[in-house]
Amino acid sequence: MKIVFSRKGFDSSAGGGPSPIVDGRPISLPIPASGALSRTTYGELGLGEHAASASRGRLGADSLCHHDPMFLDDGRAILGQCSAAQTHLERQGVGEGDVFLFFGLFREGKTPPHHRIFAFLKVEEMLPLATASPKRIDALRDLGMPHAIGMHAANDVAWIGRGRTATRASDRLRLTVPEGPPSLWRIPPWLAETGLSYHDRPSRWERAGRLQSVARGQEFVADIGERSDAKDWLAATMEEI
Repeated sequence: MKIVFSRKGFDSSAGGGPSPIVDGRPISLPIPASGALSRTTYGELGLGEHAASASRGRLGADSLCHHDPMFLDDGRAILGQCSAAQTHLERQGVGEGDVFLFFGLFREGKTPPHHRIFAFLKVEEMLPLATASPKRIDALRDLGMPHAIGMHAANDVAWIGRGRTATRASDRLRLTVPEGPPSLWRIPPWLAETGLSYHDRPSRWERAGRLQSVARGQEFVADIGERSDAKDWLAATMEEI
């Protein structure tokens, strides 16, 4: 089994600032859309004021956003991935039954920003969009999925399964150590043993359960096999979400 720590949402380069925590709830802001590959505005998602604040006025209710991942009312989640990030997932052997834990940069009020997990997707289907039926593409397009509106790359894939977003910004879902900076994470003991893709350099793995996470990248994969401690941690994390 594999756990994918999947970076999503606003940060200092994509959007201009952290996503907000409002009334104790993390609200992940989708990154701005590029080109004509979106039909969804921040305003349509009820995020216009938050996007304007986080971007210092560069974005607003009428700005198009890359609404991905998507969390539907029926309990399903859909993630679109392509290019090098999709190739990495394939090479790592991520597939059905594996779990994406989505994390991003958040801030509550004027407190320092930090990384936290805000949602999950348990994979039930991987749908290559280049070979998907017109009916499936139309259904995804009707939902506003950016990768179905227009192909982003030849290896576009829709990852589909059960998923949801967190309703509160609990301490258990925070990755950043209490004193920061955002990229310095506290990690469970099993992760130091399984490792994490893109984090091979030994100096990143500090003592006392800390990891200096990489500055860029989207999909970081931990192959936990059948480890019960990792599965228990994952189950508790999903339950917290």
